[in-house]
Amino acid sequence: MAAGTAAGTAGAAETAEVLFERRGHLGVVTLNRPKAVNALNSGMVEAMFEQLTAWADDDAVATVLVRGAGDRGLCAGGDIVAIYRDMLAGGSATADFWATEYRLNLLIAEYPKPYVAFMDGLVLGGGVGISAHGSVRLVTERTRTGMPETTIGFVPDVGGTLLLSRSPGESGTHAALTGAHLSGADALFLGLADHFVPSASLPALAEALESSTADAAVARFAQEPPASALAAQRGWIDAAYASDDAEEIVRRLRAAGGEAADAAATIEAKSPTAVKLTLESLRRVRGLPLAETLAQEYRVGLRSLAGPDFREGIRAQVVDKDRNPQWKPASLAEVTADDVERYFAPMGARELQLRSKESDHV
Repeated sequence: MAAGTAAGTAGAAETAEVLFERRGHLGVVTLNRPKAVNALNSGMVEAMFEQLTAWADDDAVATVLVRGAGDRGLCAGGDIVAIYRDMLAGGSATADFWATEYRLNLLIAEYPKPYVAFMDGLVLGGGVGISAHGSVRLVTERTRTGMPETTIGFVPDVGGTLLLSRSPGESGTHAALTGAHLSGADALFLGLADHFVPSASLPALAEALESSTADAAVARFAQEPPASALAAQRGWIDAAYASDDAEEIVRRLRAAGGEAADAAATIEAKSPTAVKLTLESLRRVRGLPLAETLAQEYRVGLRSLAGPDFREGIRAQVVDKDRNPQWKPASLAEVTADDVERYFAPMGARELQLRSKESDHV
């Protein structure tokens, strides 16, 4: 397992991909793959699950902090190159990774102690899963967050469909279908974060958390956030995305013109299958608890592994970097309701089994 304790030997700390230490009554988790913007792999999520479970019952730990090493961000998501290699090999490593990652997401959502996430810099995909389910979520002026999965032929997961389904109006639908990178102010508007703290204040805030309660420490450093650009677009977003039909959404966006027409063009460049699956996923999770949402995302995810677009999207964006994916089918009109329904069909013994507390909160 690629984990270490920062208080241990220097050699161990240098090679660990996630670090754990206790400072005062604060348990600190530091994702430590800065060259990969701390992208998550199986060893990291296994180590986090194990350590967070231990700290939950440790009276010496009152608060947990998660942050990213380096200056680029908390976490750019899952290690999609590893997923690509696993797909080519026909392996099961990705399914195992997601199963552990989703259990970690649920643990964070139900954590019995304040869980503070520094959502500084890039916080994408799986990075949202280890932060936005927490109880104290902080963004900065450097935050760039979102669920960009449709760009690579995939669907928002790690509970992201539930988080975005709860956003004001149809703003979450817009964020999910376009895969847009959003500011810290937008994250606050969407309900993905709670407080705005200048990035320069994060080290001092981390130190304050060692001896103060999370609420008291955050109150010392939180500031009024900038205005959300997404909030200002709420009118045309709500009007266009109210439909449950992806093609109708695109028609409404084009008819509205301006920024809305730009959004239509963005959606049409994404995987048509992923767009329709994302829209259907958002509609189906409304009112569901997180455990059931994660089970649905796992179902859709495993079927996406077997389809052509997820592999093609990673190839085009990350492996060959030609930015020219050849989607199959190539248009929204060619993706039928039956095509979509197949992704949601029960999987029997392959279903993800999650144990949730009676009070399921995000």
